[in-house]
Amino acid sequence: MGDVSLSSLRNVAYAAAFLPLFFQPAVLHAETIFGAMEKAYKNNPDLNSVRAALRATDESVTIAKAGYRPQLGFSVSGTQSSFGNFNGTAIGNLPADKYSADYYKSDVQLTLTQQIFDGFQTLNNVRSSEAGVLSNRESMKADEIQILLGAAQAYADVARDQQIVSIRRQNLSFLQEQLKAANARLEVGEGTKTDVSQAEAQLAGADSLLASAIAQLRQSEASYMQVVGEMPKDVRQPVRATKAMPTNLDKAVALGIREHPSVLAALHAVTSAQYQVKSAEGSLLPGVSLQGSLDRHNTDNPSESTDRDYSAASITAQVKIPLYQGGSEYGQIRKAKETVGAQELKVDYARLSVRKQIMTAFAQMQAATAAITSGRKQVAAAKLALQGVIEERNVGQKITLDVLNSQQTALDAQESLVNAQRNEVVASYSLLAATGTLTVRSQGLQVAEYKAEEHYDAVKDKWFGLRAANGK
Repeated sequence: MGDVSLSSLRNVAYAAAFLPLFFQPAVLHAETIFGAMEKAYKNNPDLNSVRAALRATDESVTIAKAGYRPQLGFSVSGTQSSFGNFNGTAIGNLPADKYSADYYKSDVQLTLTQQIFDGFQTLNNVRSSEAGVLSNRESMKADEIQILLGAAQAYADVARDQQIVSIRRQNLSFLQEQLKAANARLEVGEGTKTDVSQAEAQLAGADSLLASAIAQLRQSEASYMQVVGEMPKDVRQPVRATKAMPTNLDKAVALGIREHPSVLAALHAVTSAQYQVKSAEGSLLPGVSLQGSLDRHNTDNPSESTDRDYSAASITAQVKIPLYQGGSEYGQIRKAKETVGAQELKVDYARLSVRKQIMTAFAQMQAATAAITSGRKQVAAAKLALQGVIEERNVGQKITLDVLNSQQTALDAQESLVNAQRNEVVASYSLLAATGTLTVRSQGLQVAEYKAEEHYDAVKDKWFGLRAANGK
C-alpha cells in the first residue's frame, strides 16, 4: 500500500513539473498582440497629445500666410467739450450773456493696409512653416511607431510573466509533492530527516520565487495598462513579427536610413531652416505697402465754422528701404545659417541612431532565435534527466537532493526558454520599428489610420474662425 502511494506521488509531481510548458489552455476570445497595438494606437494619451501638438503646428502655415493678406482696421473716437464764461466776456462764438455750452465731436475711420512686397519674407516664412509641418508630421509617425512597439513589448512581457507564474506555481506543487514523498519515505524507513529538511528548504525558496513572479506580472500588467489603455485579458504567447520584415541586415539598414520617420523629420527640419535664412535675408530688401482709409468727421462746435461734417478718403503708397537697423538684421541672418548647420548635423545623428538600432535589434533577434533552439533542447534534456534522477532515487542510487537539483535545472531551462521566446518577439518588432516599417498599414491593424493631412488641409487657407479641432 505504501509503494502505491509513493508511486502516485511521483507521477503527479513529475507531471506537474512540465505541464505548463506543454499545455496551454484554449481561449475563445483571446487578446492578440495586434489587438493590443490597435488599442494603443487609438487610445494612448501620449500619442493623442502628439497629434494635438501637430494640429497646433498646422496653424503656423496659416499664421505665415497672414503676410499675404490685407489688414483691416476700424476706429471710432468721440469728444465732449464744455466751455464756460463767467466774467461777461465773449469767448469765440460764445455770447457774453451765455455762461456755458457743451459741444460734441466724433471721428470714424476705416483703414486697409496691404503689403505689396516684403523682400520675399512672407513667401519664405510660408515655405519654412510648410516644411516645419512636414517635419512634425514625420516626428508624429516616429512616435506612433514607438507606441506600437511599446504595446507589442508590453504584450510580450505579460505573456512571459504569466507563463513564469504558471511554471513556478507548478514547481511549487512539484516540491510540495516531493516533501510529502520525503515524509512518506521517512515514515517507512527509506528516507532521512535531511531529505525532509532539504525538501522544506527548496519549497520555501519556491514560494518566494512564485511571489516574486506574481509581483513582476502585476508590474507588467500596469505597464500594459499605461500603453494600451486597459488591463490585459486572455493574453497568449505571441510569435515573432513576420509582416514587412527585411530579409537581411543590409536591406534593413538601407531601408531605415532612407525611410525612417526620424530621418525624414530631420531632413524637413533642414529645409525649414534654409527658408528661414532666406526670410532673414529678405529684411535687407525694400518693402512696399499700400494703405487706404475712409474718414467721417462730425461736430456741432460753432467754432468750426466750415465743414463741420465731412468725409474723406485717401490712398497712400509707402516704400521702406532699410539702411541700417543696429546690426540685428545681420545677426538674425547669421543665427539662421547656424541653425541650418545644426539641423544638418541632426540628420547625420538620426541616420547613425537608426543604423545602431537596426543592428542591435537584428543581433538580439538572432541571439534570441538561437536561444530558443538550444532552449528547447535543454528543456527536453532536463525532462529526461529529471525522470531518470527520480527513478534512480526510487532504487536508492540518488538522494532527494539530487532530485531537487535536477528539478531546479529543469525550472531554469523552462524559464530561460520563455524569456528567449519573449526576447525574440520584442527584438523582431524592435527591428521593424528601427526600420520605420512598424505601422498600422504594414501590420494590417484593424483601426482607422490617423490622417494628419485632413486637419492641415482644413486650416492652411483659413481666413476666419475660432473653433479648434478639439471643439474649444
